[in-house]
Amino acid sequence: MKYRHRVLGFLFVLSIITFLDRVSVSVMGARMQSDLGITPKQWGWVLGAFALAYGIFEIPAGAQGDRKGTRRVLTRIVVWWSVFAGFTGLARNFWQVLTTRFLFGAGAAGAYPNCSASIARWFPKDERARAQGIVWMGSRFGAAAAPLIMIPIQATLGWRVGFLFLGIVGAAWAAVWFAWFRDSPREKIGVGESELSEIGEGAAPAKSESLPWGRAFSRPNLWWIIAMYFCYCWSSHFYLTWLNIFLQNGRGFAARDLLRYSWLPFVFGAGANVLGGLTSDALVRRIGLKWGRRLVGITGLGLSAIFTAATALTHSKVLSIVFLALGYAGSDFMLPVAWAVCLDVGGRHSGAVSGAMNMAGHIGGAALASVAFGYLVAGFGSYDAPLIPMAAMTAVSALLWLKIDPTQPLVE
Repeated sequence: MKYRHRVLGFLFVLSIITFLDRVSVSVMGARMQSDLGITPKQWGWVLGAFALAYGIFEIPAGAQGDRKGTRRVLTRIVVWWSVFAGFTGLARNFWQVLTTRFLFGAGAAGAYPNCSASIARWFPKDERARAQGIVWMGSRFGAAAAPLIMIPIQATLGWRVGFLFLGIVGAAWAAVWFAWFRDSPREKIGVGESELSEIGEGAAPAKSESLPWGRAFSRPNLWWIIAMYFCYCWSSHFYLTWLNIFLQNGRGFAARDLLRYSWLPFVFGAGANVLGGLTSDALVRRIGLKWGRRLVGITGLGLSAIFTAATALTHSKVLSIVFLALGYAGSDFMLPVAWAVCLDVGGRHSGAVSGAMNMAGHIGGAALASVAFGYLVAGFGSYDAPLIPMAAMTAVSALLWLKIDPTQPLVE
């Protein structure tokens, strides 16, 4: 096995752990709200606090990986979030949960920008979209596994033990990563000249450079990418935060129903991530970089908007979960391409560029959407009401792909 594929294996496992941690708070959210007396509005702030902190620290953490290397930075990130995952299990009231989730988000920020920076250094350009697809496929496996793992732990040992378990798993990954990984393929003993030749320019030893932000933000391309991801996150973070609560309170799912069906959107999303990455790389070779990226983005998000709206129009349990699964598959078909575009336009500054994109998604889309969901439910007395603005924002995100040009680098 080539060493870059082993690196991808590490990132794939990290992505599983990342979303196992994130989705577990949704899986155990109903029990936490009941035990700690947290209202739906307050729960929206708990979810929004994570997204807000995650977004605030995305650019610094992504840029730090460009400067200091992803080996040390990813180790720090995973250790930090593992500690606060454990502390979540010790919370006794709303304010303690709010604080630990904010600090959890602050520590977890930069995970995916640093994954992207690792891919930029270890993979040739024509393999990067599929590599991103595999990383994001791991995230969906982690999300799908969350109810299967955490519901039995919650039922037998309680939700507090579940969060302690998550902290231990993350710390174990960080220890192995720090011992094995190296920032540049040329620094890793065992990587042969043939593989270094295949990797190309990314194999050169990493340089400590900062992105010239003034120049980058003067390019409309970066603003279109940021706007696209802001709109996309309105819908995508519903699945990571409110999905299980929506299914329980909005569609009458019992715990056994969650075990049977709640994993379905994430399995669909896992397959769509890989398919989107492979499709984009194939289209790039046939019709060029610009439309090889754009077509995947427009198609995926357009279908996602349609199925999200369809979910609001049915109250059937089966149709609701099927439409949600297809909606998530559509947006996940686009996802690896969004992150590949950051590598296309960012080059050696891909960690900072992807951090800027993800910051917009989390501060704007994810945090705002998480809080708004709770208020819309309370205001309209319906869990269907938030699905309409979600569908609308996803449609806008699809149209914004017409303005994104991956052939135009932010820094020459």
